[in-house]
Amino acid sequence: MDAAHNAYGGLDGALVSVGGPAPGTAMDSTEEDWRAALDSVFLGAVRLIRAVAVRLGEGGSIAQVLSTSTRSPIPGLAISNGLRPGLGMLTKQFADELGPRGIRVNGLLPGRIATDRTLSLDGGEPEARSRNEAIIPLRRYGEPAEFGRVAAFVLSPAASYLTGAMVPVDGGAVRAL
Repeated sequence: MDAAHNAYGGLDGALVSVGGPAPGTAMDSTEEDWRAALDSVFLGAVRLIRAVAVRLGEGGSIAQVLSTSTRSPIPGLAISNGLRPGLGMLTKQFADELGPRGIRVNGLLPGRIATDRTLSLDGGEPEARSRNEAIIPLRRYGEPAEFGRVAAFVLSPAASYLTGAMVPVDGGAVRAL
């Protein structure tokens, strides 16, 4: 944030992404796994948003990278399934609290985007990717640049009346409203 202030005279917004917790089921994930994810994924996002919010002025924007597990659980990702809905509600809370200052806060819900994390969850198996693509209406994984364009829009002044929203970037995979 200091570098942005020094180089550009201020900070207009931030994309907050804290990564994903270890895969596993609710029964086989250890308490240590849960605590580590709570600290890094949940509290890490809270810390970042709070730090950015105090540096933003009117017109500022924060977009939080969540997951489609905010709306619908993903098999084998119990910890993410447990934390992401809470972060989604916290996004709405921050939108309520920061909105009067003219700061927007939104959530982005990526689905199967062809990143190293997603490909590692497939275990490097082409069959796993094919099975996952078959249930996506667009029948393919999204490209990182496709996600980036949505994030850029949500953060930009073009989305100036969008706050507290959960924006899916999933090729239509999540069937929930």
